[in-house]
Amino acid sequence: MKLYGYWRSGTSYRVRLALALKGQEIETVPVNLATGEHREEDFVKLNPQGLVPALDIGDGRLLTQSPAIIEYLDEALEGPKLFPPDPWQRAKARQYAALIGCDVHPLQNLRVLKRLQDPLGHSKEEAFSWAAYWITIGLQALEETLEQDDQPGPFLLGDTPSAAECYLLPQLYAGRRFGAELGGLTRLLEVEAAMNALPAVAAAHPSRQPDATE
Repeated sequence: MKLYGYWRSGTSYRVRLALALKGQEIETVPVNLATGEHREEDFVKLNPQGLVPALDIGDGRLLTQSPAIIEYLDEALEGPKLFPPDPWQRAKARQYAALIGCDVHPLQNLRVLKRLQDPLGHSKEEAFSWAAYWITIGLQALEETLEQDDQPGPFLLGDTPSAAECYLLPQLYAGRRFGAELGGLTRLLEVEAAMNALPAVAAAHPSRQPDATE
């Protein structure tokens, strides 16, 4: 298997985290979104949507969309399970992931921010402010949901990290990049710290990727 991704892509970061939690390493192929490599003919032939991540499983099989990739890796690879065995907690893992993956990230991804600037005429600062707004309210909602659910720590669902953390860390990373208000996210920041204490998780950080430019 090999993973096509981009160092700063939040969805690529999710998959790297899933692999880290599974204790697995696979070949990675950088696709430079900043220069438009994802729109070039060779990559579009591979993935008609022209997005990352894309997981080449071999034998002509390609899987896209980070939720599908994470579930596939969890079922196909050895290692700790990313979805809890308890049906309620498993559903909660998907709920927390979807809050970020469906309701926050799509409003701040690269193509949306570029569209806000050209042709809609907003400045880069205005586009970043847009992203910061949606990240702030989305993560605050997740913080309050965890309080309501009375989930134990140190991770989102107790003693063991799950697929939900694979969504949380990239969103906090993006929040800092765009200037979101993270100060009140006590529980989420504790989870982030617990995750970053795991060496394999730290190695999945965007700044540690071979194609990182900063």
